[in-house]
Amino acid sequence: MIFAIIPARGGSKRIKNKNIIKFFNKPIIGWTISELNRLKKKKVIDKIVISSDNNKILNISKKFGADIFIKRSKKLSNDKSPFQLAIVDAIKKLISQNYNISEIIVVFPSAVLIDGNDINSALKFFKKNKDLFVMSIAKYPHPPQRAYTKSNNNKLSLINKKNELKNTQNLPELYHDAGQFYVGNIKLWLSKKVHSNSRGFLLSRLKSVDLDTKEDLNLLKFLFSKK
Repeated sequence: MIFAIIPARGGSKRIKNKNIIKFFNKPIIGWTISELNRLKKKKVIDKIVISSDNNKILNISKKFGADIFIKRSKKLSNDKSPFQLAIVDAIKKLISQNYNISEIIVVFPSAVLIDGNDINSALKFFKKNKDLFVMSIAKYPHPPQRAYTKSNNNKLSLINKKNELKNTQNLPELYHDAGQFYVGNIKLWLSKKVHSNSRGFLLSRLKSVDLDTKEDLNLLKFLFSKK
């Protein structure tokens, strides 16, 4: 069986209650669950699992059609706890309930720009490369090799001075975790090595907005309105 897990903690700091913030006509996590439900109807995935420390998030997720609800500890829900630990916790609890799981797809609650075709394609890609995770990635819009640090008095310093005179078009393209979804089997997830053991599934920048600030939220609303 293929399970989709949405890790949705309640203690977001920069945007309060961001995982259930009203987004057009429903909570933002509701859009993500709805997209996963379309995959479930097509038999691409079998179950939608919500892992959260927050009862309100769990109740809203039930309303929008999630199947399994895992209450995680506060220790696994603070802003310093890696999401991988919450996924391992969820997997162990699912196994203890005798679920027969082959693959796990992790989708973040605010991944509202992703459509089912992206996830389905990433799953097919994973099945051809089962030794590694598949992680959604995006290109850096500007080469990070030319990044600066800024002091309190606004003085700029290049992180890597050897790149100061290089044209940006001559620098290698680099990629970052798009923060939208990941695919792996049980063995890979239990290894907790998502970021060091992955293949990339490239998304456009228009599908790679990570919701952390109000500016991100405004951009997400604009892009979502154009879907």
